This record gives sequence, structure tokens and C-alpha cells, in this order.
Amino acid sequence: MQKLRSQLRNIDGKSYKGYKSLQGNYQFQSYKLAIDYVQGDPFASPSKIRLIIPDKDFPIKKEWIQSKQRKIYTEDVIARHIARAIRKNQATVRGSGKSGLLSIDAPGQEILERTAVTTDGSHTTICLSVGLPANGRRINGREAEKLFFQIIPDILKQSVFSIKNHDIEAVVQLADQQEVIREKMKENNWIAFVADGAILPRESGISNRPLKKAVPFQSPEENRVSIELPHRDEPLTGMALKQGITVIVGGGYHGKSTLLTAIERGVYHHIKGDGREYVLTDSNAVKVRAEDGRKVTNVNISPFINNLPHGEDTMDFSTENASGSTSQATNVMEALEAGASTLLIDEDTSATNFMIRDQRMQELVVKEKEPITPFIDKISQLRDELNVSTVLVMGGSGDYFDAADQVIMLDEYIPHNVTQKAKGIASQFPSERKHEDESFGTISDRVLLPESLDSRKGKKSKVQAKGLDKILMGKVDIDLQQVEQLVDVSQTRMIAQILHHLEQKGWLKQKKSLSELLDEIEKQMDTRGLPSFTPRPNEHPGELARPRRFEIAATLNRLRTAKGLSPHALKR
Repeated sequence: MQKLRSQLRNIDGKSYKGYKSLQGNYQFQSYKLAIDYVQGDPFASPSKIRLIIPDKDFPIKKEWIQSKQRKIYTEDVIARHIARAIRKNQATVRGSGKSGLLSIDAPGQEILERTAVTTDGSHTTICLSVGLPANGRRINGREAEKLFFQIIPDILKQSVFSIKNHDIEAVVQLADQQEVIREKMKENNWIAFVADGAILPRESGISNRPLKKAVPFQSPEENRVSIELPHRDEPLTGMALKQGITVIVGGGYHGKSTLLTAIERGVYHHIKGDGREYVLTDSNAVKVRAEDGRKVTNVNISPFINNLPHGEDTMDFSTENASGSTSQATNVMEALEAGASTLLIDEDTSATNFMIRDQRMQELVVKEKEPITPFIDKISQLRDELNVSTVLVMGGSGDYFDAADQVIMLDEYIPHNVTQKAKGIASQFPSERKHEDESFGTISDRVLLPESLDSRKGKKSKVQAKGLDKILMGKVDIDLQQVEQLVDVSQTRMIAQILHHLEQKGWLKQKKSLSELLDEIEKQMDTRGLPSFTPRPNEHPGELARPRRFEIAATLNRLRTAKGLSPHALKR
């Protein structure tokens, strides 16, 4: 402590680069401070520090970290307490640029594995970003001293050292409950569970918090199940959706898409009070949509699109600018290639000609002249041949009733199981459309070539996340705006680190299939942790959160080069 205080006083008023001399470790009374990276300018990205607290000063019970799930939840609740304390103590340091800025990678509504806080039973490590104070481009040593010796200790006192045992007990109990629900889902072949009383609507399009005065979810009697949960006196009841084909119907603004969005986000676990903490979905469920204008590289879309007028090969299809139907076919095939076991589709974000072709259109435009085999002719084959389920929001075509295993109707946000009624209508008014295909077809099994990853920009190598939905890789922009299950900017940062790691370590030289590559990435995250993908894993890793394999795959599938398609392609 005294060494750091002395150094700060010695460099006060000097050039800002003098802060570089602070890099290193300093022992405080209840924790060690590690200054890993010092910004070169007060306006640059903040400096990176770690606070390492030994177990004797902040005891972590063994049962809190006895499973990976419990450990993630314990680290998550610590990060939330620190984030709240930082917000209360913000803007008390004066200076130019980012002077006094202090932040942690604060979790949102989802509980994700992060690098912000890690604990292993012997010590707890907290990763923070800090703007070192300056006057112009001169060191403000007095304000820096205030930051390190007053503000940071106060934040720890108000957060880490104020956390009560019951705060952590509550979250590890939630972890146990959500784990039991997932076990029940596997035992009973459910692809989704939505608890009675869940609050599904969000505050607004830009807020992920629950909507106040929303109608609580109430499961249909036919779908209601009961689950005995640990740490809970009463069984939890709710709606279970079985494997197969579920069609969600209802009038406009009655809650169809709201239900699907909750199911879409159920691949992640949510905090207590979110309203969706007991809404869980098959972890391999993927939302697919049309994506006009996206780039497609060497994908087998022949199950859906064939016999193009110019004779293009749809078993190895590439384009710089896909149409709605072509892009949706691509997104389905890429999801299947990455291992999706459930597809989530909303007609609002789908291409009409990809979803349905009715009898009259079949009569006017004969099959030989129509390259597109619509999804309605493949949905049963996905279930029967590939064991892939579908949850589909459909308000415009009753032709899907024939294929549906269950039909759920939303009426003023309350779901009703109308399967029998829908089947009766289908019998009363039989569809005259012709079924257009007999089997699903083959799925892409491609290898990513080493040339695909090029992070060079001039003489430098650069891979950087730009917000939630963009990654800059060298001269290439990777657009992730339509990858809807990417929920946290720190996941995007992690994907950027993975891309850089794959390039630097030469992983693509092994010429593994895309699916095998994703398996290896997940294995390294499981065994060596998220920081193992960073250049200096033993220092501050940056603000990272774990992405799913499907969002990593979506990024790899959207790689671009300035020259175009040929040299970097994902090859079959």
C-alpha cells in the first residue's frame, strides 16, 4: 500500500505515460491489488485491475461452489453487488477524459458464466476497469490516490464485505431449482417449460426488465405439469411443451410473439424477480429467421431450394446478397449443422414463400417451375427423420394444423390448448395442397479453411467487438444484428477473442468439421475457462461472458473478406 501511495505522489503532475510504472501487485489490508494494464491516454480505453481477496477475508463456503452451476451463480451475485456499489459511488473523482471511471462487467437479467468475478475456494478475484485520473494529459496523483485508497475500499466495504450468507444461499438455491427443472425436461422429453405466474412481457423494446401490471402466465390444463423442487414447500406448476411440432396461434397483439421470445430466451437462466426465472428451454434451441442481404458461403440449402433457373448448385450454395427465403433456408441448415435440436420460428420474421405455398399457387406455378420447397413440407421430416422439434408462431395459415402435435392459442395473453379443435377444423376443411417432398435431404458438413480468419489491418492484427452485434476482424465487419439469441455484449467480446485465438493458434489447420471445431471450443471453455482464449490468461482477461456454440457458429458463418467468396470459403 505504502509503495503505491509513494509512487502516486512521485508521478503527480508528470506525463500521463508515467502511470505505466504502476503496473504490478500491491498488498492492501484485506486484498491484493494487481494493476495489469495501464491506458496510454486519459481518453483511451480504461486501465485493467484485479482485486484478489483471500478466503480468510471473504469466506466462500464449499457448498456454494460444489457444482459448476452453483459456482457461476455465486460469482454472479457478487458481481451484481459490486455493480450496485459502483453506481452509488460514481463521479467522485475529478479530471479529464475517463478520469475516475470505475466499472465491472455488470450482469443483466440473464445469469452467464463471466470473467468479472471468479472464486475457487481459496480466493475471490474481481476484475475492474479504471480510468486513471488526469489533468489534461498530466497525471493527477491526488485523485488517483483517492481512487485507490478511498473509493475502491469503500466499494468493497459496501459490496463484497457486506454480502450476507443468505444472499448467496438464495442464488445457489435458485441454481438447484433450475437444474432440477432441466433434469425433468430431459426425463420427459420436454423442449420448454413455462411456470404458472411467470411474467413474460418486457418493459419496452429497449428494456429487458419485466413489465409491471402484466398478465401472469397461466398454463393450459392439458399442458400443466407439476415439479417438486428443492428449497420450495409447494410444487411448481407450469406448461410443458413436448418434443415435436408446436404451433402457437392467436389474434394480433394477444401475446404469441411474447411467448415465443420468452421461450427463445429460456436457453439462458434468469435472476429471481425477472419473471422468467422458471421459463426454461432446450439448451440447443435456435431461433431462425429470414435475413435479407446476408452473405452465404458454401451451404447445402438443397432440402429447401433446388433447380434454380441458371443451374446454380444449391448443395454448395454461395451468394453475397441472399433473399428472404434463401437466407432463412441457410439459417435453418446452419443451425442443424451446429447441432440444433429445436427450431424456433416466428412468421413475423419469416419469408412468406419459405413458410407456405398454398394449393392455388401450386396450381398456377407448378413444382417444376418453383425452386423453393416450403418449410411446411419439411417440418414433419425434421421431427421424424432428425428428431428436431419446432415451435412456430403462425397466425396466417391453418395448413400447419395437419403437421402439428399440439396447437396453443393465445387469447388476451392466456394460452389455451386447442389441438383437438384445430385437428377438427383440419378434417372439416381438408387442405388440397400437394405435399412437395418425401425426405428431408442432407445437412452441410463443412470445414473452415485457415484463410477464413485474417485479423491483419496494415501491420497490426486486430479483432474487436463493437457493441452487441458487430465484430471487426482486420478489414472485415461481421454483422450479428439478426443473431437474436446473442444477449450480452460480453458474449460478443468472447466470440472476438475466440476468433483471434483460432487464428493465432492455428486451429483451422486441423481441418475439422465446423461441428467438431465447436465441440473443441466448448471443451476448452469447460476445462480451462474463458480466460484461456486470451493472450494473457493469468492477468485481467477483459469483460467476457460465455456464448453458446450456435452464436459462435453464426459468427463463423458470416465471415467476409474484401475480395469476396472464393479463397476463404467454408468448404463441404
